[in-house]
Amino acid sequence: MTQHTRVAVIGGGIMGASVLYHLAREGWTDCALFEKAELTSGATWHAAGQITHAISNYTLAKIGGYGVELYQQLEEETGQSVTFHACGSLRLAYDDGEMDWNRHILSIGRGLGHPMEIIGPDEIAKLQPFYKLDGVKAALHTPADGHLDPAGGCFALAKGARMRGAKIIRQTLVTDIRRERSGEWRVVTDQGDWLAEHVVNAGGYYARQLGQMVGLDLPIVNVLHQYLVTEPMPELAGREAELPVIRDDSVVSGYVRQEQQSILIGVYEKVEPASVWHEGAPWEAEHELFEADFERPGPWLEAAFDRMPAIADIGIRRVVNGAIPETPDGNMLLGPAAGLENFWCACGAQVGIAWGPGAGKYLAQWMVHGAADISLRSLDPRRYGGWAGGDYLVPKVHEAYLMRHEVPFPNRNRMAARPNRTSPLYDRLKDAGAVFEEIYGLERPRWFAREGVAREEAMSFRRSTWFDAVAHETDGVRNRVGVMDLTAFGKMDVTGPDAAAFLDRMVANRVPRKDGGIVLSHILNERGTIEAEVTIARLDGERFYLAYAAFMDIRVRDWLVQHKRDDENAIVSPVSDDYGCLVLSGPESRNVLRQLTQRSLENDAFKWLTVQEIPVAGTVVRALRVSYVGELGWELHVPMADMEKVYDAIWQAGQDFGIVNFGSAALNAMRMEKGFKGAHELTPEVTLPEADVMRFAKLDKDDFIGKAETEASLAGDLPWKCAYLAVDANGVDCIGSETVFHNGEPVGHVSSAGYGHAVKQSLAFAYVKPAAAEPGAELELMILGERHPARVLADPVYDPASERPRM
Repeated sequence: MTQHTRVAVIGGGIMGASVLYHLAREGWTDCALFEKAELTSGATWHAAGQITHAISNYTLAKIGGYGVELYQQLEEETGQSVTFHACGSLRLAYDDGEMDWNRHILSIGRGLGHPMEIIGPDEIAKLQPFYKLDGVKAALHTPADGHLDPAGGCFALAKGARMRGAKIIRQTLVTDIRRERSGEWRVVTDQGDWLAEHVVNAGGYYARQLGQMVGLDLPIVNVLHQYLVTEPMPELAGREAELPVIRDDSVVSGYVRQEQQSILIGVYEKVEPASVWHEGAPWEAEHELFEADFERPGPWLEAAFDRMPAIADIGIRRVVNGAIPETPDGNMLLGPAAGLENFWCACGAQVGIAWGPGAGKYLAQWMVHGAADISLRSLDPRRYGGWAGGDYLVPKVHEAYLMRHEVPFPNRNRMAARPNRTSPLYDRLKDAGAVFEEIYGLERPRWFAREGVAREEAMSFRRSTWFDAVAHETDGVRNRVGVMDLTAFGKMDVTGPDAAAFLDRMVANRVPRKDGGIVLSHILNERGTIEAEVTIARLDGERFYLAYAAFMDIRVRDWLVQHKRDDENAIVSPVSDDYGCLVLSGPESRNVLRQLTQRSLENDAFKWLTVQEIPVAGTVVRALRVSYVGELGWELHVPMADMEKVYDAIWQAGQDFGIVNFGSAALNAMRMEKGFKGAHELTPEVTLPEADVMRFAKLDKDDFIGKAETEASLAGDLPWKCAYLAVDANGVDCIGSETVFHNGEPVGHVSSAGYGHAVKQSLAFAYVKPAAAEPGAELELMILGERHPARVLADPVYDPASERPRM
């Protein structure tokens, strides 16, 4: 007999148990978890169990902080032992880069209320007297950190879920998952079938195989990670205080902590990582461990013994060599699966014990309410497409593992398996000095190295070699003309008799009524928060062209396809691979382009914020007169096969006008000068009024998704608001997530930032309490551990009347 449940969670490790627990807490108690063996029998049971506040981005800092909080409450709530050891942790810094990393973590954590401070060697030695500190400058001390019994944490979450009415079904193997005509999911098990409205893939080792059942190819590889436990260390006998966890990235490439009266050492080796089960984990694998391998981590283990002489001669009691699931960028897959309604992922978590509680909390919010309280875009499974498989997957995952204990410098280029996807202009731009970044698997120029400058990103949290290069590119665009390859961009055709009405229902702005019109608008969800920002161009009566950030490609496609009604005659056609994009901007851009087309480009013939399909260098392109840099200019959306021809013609025509190549770093600098909000401001955690972009909404038009919620947000008290800031930072700039202070109190965090070369001003956007967002308000930003003054601006610092794009 087929049974029913609202949600089927597949996988009984920490991720699955947390999702079940938090769904029940959100009121969805009719949920069932399916585990093929016993709870924790996959990767969870052999985890080392550490959890920390020392995280250098806002999203994961929120997730990690919640985990520390929840684990300490679960035992009292459920009566299930978690054995949380609040021993604290120390992240050591040997050089300036590691010092700045710790300072950046501090700059985030202070605003979240996470206890932490940077301490010197004398203070470190008081907390950990057995660790040699040769070469150590300081450490980030996070006293509320700790470790726990992984099985106990999982059992406590499971018990808490049961206490709220959820079911846990053990010894039940899921053998297939199929979509029914009703839209429900049939979960086939060796104990009978279940029908579910939603499925959550929390399969751990098996997540990729579960995905294959529904046509997904999830980018997950199971990588081996080892830790060892020594024999008891005599010096620990009788100590009252437990030693803090040491995170020694430079010397040990891992962690060292106390385990009862012994020492536990875990290493992320820097060479030749090992991975297993590329063709699928065996279904019968339970509590699976692999033979100890001392050769790969050998140099770092030796370093650990050298750093703690007290354990050098006491012997090894136990070695744990187990698999952990990992993704190409090291972040978990948390959110909707591509192309499937009500099929969710909670998998690919390399540190599931630390991330599990927060992952469950925020995924449950997303499932129940339509969005989470924080932006999960960096974890969204749809940040990957089919390009993330094949020869790309394993090398990229191995790279992520190798860099687990490397300093995450801003814009650090991870070069394994690259280039993977390229524009037709890749070789030309590489020859011109381009330093590329990877965006949705595509190579996009970030900046161009000039003579005498290395073509690589400098490893620094501060201004470096790229700074002068970006200043040169910005000057070229502002005063002459520049061209940028923006092929790493999402593009969509929406066509048909009902295309206009359909899109009008999807977005907050009014779609263009006249052929050739362009609007900027936002797709909202049922909570009225922002799913995506899109540019909508009306090519003619039934043809619309949408452009948006590259990493939103699948997300926008899924949203439109899944929200189109059966009675709406509109066709959604992804065309990102069909068109490249060249940005031509600057006061001389018209003079360059007029040499390549017979069409008039004057204002009366080609107005600002309009689109025309025109011949350029013998190729018909979709020319959008828009500018993200705030200058006269066009986006030329070119058939991919003709990109080289059109670029070459532009480059040649631009020689008399001082044309420059420019990259995304200059683009960001100029959009900050113009006060244009970007992807980090426009997220599913904020409404249009909170983002201060109500000018792009038309509340007087017929209903659109999120309209009522937008009106309610506009009428109510906003919890926060996006502020545009001038920052006096004495040679350093924000990189994002830094804490903002008002009258000495933390009031929010930076969302994005950049240096405005044309105005010689460091700039930032930040979400802050409304009183702190008033123009003229005096604030402080904590940048690399130090507070710097900032003030709220009322208008863009460059061309506030936007006269230059209309030239």
